[in-house]
Amino acid sequence: MDSTLALIHLSVQLYSSWMVPHESPASARSAGPRRRTRNPELKRAAILAAARAVFAERGYARATIREIARRAEVTHGLIVLHFSTKEQLFIQAVPGTRDLEDYVQGDRDTLGERVATAFVKRMESADSADPFIALVRSAASDENAARGLLGAMSRESLRAYETVLEGVDLAVKVDLIGAFLTGVTFNRYVIGEGPIATMPPDELVSYLTDVLGSIMDRPAPRSSPIEPQ
Repeated sequence: MDSTLALIHLSVQLYSSWMVPHESPASARSAGPRRRTRNPELKRAAILAAARAVFAERGYARATIREIARRAEVTHGLIVLHFSTKEQLFIQAVPGTRDLEDYVQGDRDTLGERVATAFVKRMESADSADPFIALVRSAASDENAARGLLGAMSRESLRAYETVLEGVDLAVKVDLIGAFLTGVTFNRYVIGEGPIATMPPDELVSYLTDVLGSIMDRPAPRSSPIEPQ
């Protein structure tokens, strides 16, 4: 009788074990990543943090989306899905152009001063990942990279200035502002030579305010300006 009961008990255990579904190792592996990718904002934040680090360490021209993806522990395709291009990723990850729309808002009469003050304040503590510094340095090593970055910066800047300025020549004015600030970046923050490089920051803000104001306030020409190439 004891042996019969033991056999029945073993049969029940085997039957129960067979009836309960078990997740295969392959299923467990495939389920894991899906659970980890359900928070797109968390992934986006990881991408931006990795991008800031890579751009600061390697500069714009030498940084790659593949390296950024590796550090953020995401795929190359996910970065392209979120940001489209390296230029757009750079604009979103690094302070500078992305913040322009915030500090152009306000009294039109002090627009030049606000832009000048924000530029100098940021650049005095900027690293190699700053958009203007990255643009100057990449132009010397990779003309195509510099061209792509300049285009992205110009488009973002134009969108910001369109909220406070108007006129048929607005694109020309924004291009002139960018060219002027790029030149100041080269003299003071890259080469570090000459009077512009050595003057106190508040004095530099004063000069920049006057020049930027003259560009912003210049009346539109009677005829349409030549479109930039």
